[in-house]
Amino acid sequence: MLLMKFLEKVKHLFIPAAIFAMSILHCSQMYASDPLLELHRSKFNWMVEEQLDSLDAVLSNDLKYIHSNGWIETKAEVLGNIRSGHLGYREVMIEEEDVRYYGETGIITGRGLFRVALDGDPLEIELLYTEIYHKKDGRWKLVQRHACRPPN
Repeated sequence: MLLMKFLEKVKHLFIPAAIFAMSILHCSQMYASDPLLELHRSKFNWMVEEQLDSLDAVLSNDLKYIHSNGWIETKAEVLGNIRSGHLGYREVMIEEEDVRYYGETGIITGRGLFRVALDGDPLEIELLYTEIYHKKDGRWKLVQRHACRPPN
């Protein structure tokens, strides 16, 4: 009888703890292993490290890269502006990110702090952004990016 009471009490503690642990594990695996989110993070690293060959491979030829001030760059302009030093990415700190899939299209929304240099002048900008990727021939390509500043 005493054993039954003990097991009844343990059951009420164990089941919620097990469910909580499994949900934490599921969430961490879901985000840690998402290939598009990993590519998205790598893209920002390549911009900072000026790895233009890697960046070239992930940018679509018809890319529209829209900055928070309305400046629109093509793929050639993104690569050229980094190469020339006109726009240098010094650090990108992603604070939030989420991905949703619609067939062969992935949409990433995020928030981050961007430390850049425009013609050598340092800027620190907090941005909300949306990136649209399309999968073609088994490879994800960034086709559209739009950023804006968050409300105060």
